[in-house]
Amino acid sequence: MTKIALITGASRGLGRSMALHLAAKGRDIIVTYQSQQAAAEELVASLQAKGRKAVALPLDTNHSDRFTDFAGQVRACLAQHWQRDQFDYLINNAGSGVTSCFGEISEGQLQTMFDQHLKAPCLLSQALLPLICDGGRIVNVSSGLTRFAYPGFAAYATMKAAVETLSLYMAKELGERKITVNTLAPGAIETDFGGGYVRDTQAVNQAIAEATALGRVGLPDDIGGAVAALLDDGAGWINAQRIEVSGGQMI
Repeated sequence: MTKIALITGASRGLGRSMALHLAAKGRDIIVTYQSQQAAAEELVASLQAKGRKAVALPLDTNHSDRFTDFAGQVRACLAQHWQRDQFDYLINNAGSGVTSCFGEISEGQLQTMFDQHLKAPCLLSQALLPLICDGGRIVNVSSGLTRFAYPGFAAYATMKAAVETLSLYMAKELGERKITVNTLAPGAIETDFGGGYVRDTQAVNQAIAEATALGRVGLPDDIGGAVAALLDDGAGWINAQRIEVSGGQMI
């Protein structure tokens, strides 16, 4: 039976690359988007052109009160497009970033980071648990910034560190259903995240490349390929791990 992956925040960037790489491995895809519906639908069309089933659903991870309704949409989507009532893989990828030095972090910024990067992976995973197959897999996306520090990312990185701990407890407690839970922590990647700060600021890009063992900044396909490898059929014994995908940044 074809395996189905649900990827949050997949209309662009890392989520889009994850969807393309998983589809290349024969997976069908449910992608979510917050506001970029056209980009999500373009991705779905690309996946379908490659022979995969794919659907895009709206989801705003800032509003946890809507997660139960979203789970109902997923249930209906599975029944309509796959004649199934469960999917296999959940990738909690959606989220934004804020750049603010510690002394200037606002309560609103802290709340937004909490809502997107800790509250959403926790409560959305809860809402979707009945729809995840026994023996399924969950990947929570963190950041290399939980291991090394750059000024301005304290609020973002703090929530990512918390979700790494959450992943351990999820892995422990979902083990009875043979559901694995791992954390994937990208290093600096050339995307439009943070307004394209890493991708478009030459001095920043060069400094990160010089601080990375492999001599360059990461690309979205580096992360998409890593997720596809982690969710490969032969990787099912990997559980409760933080897997950094940074090319050896800051070692």
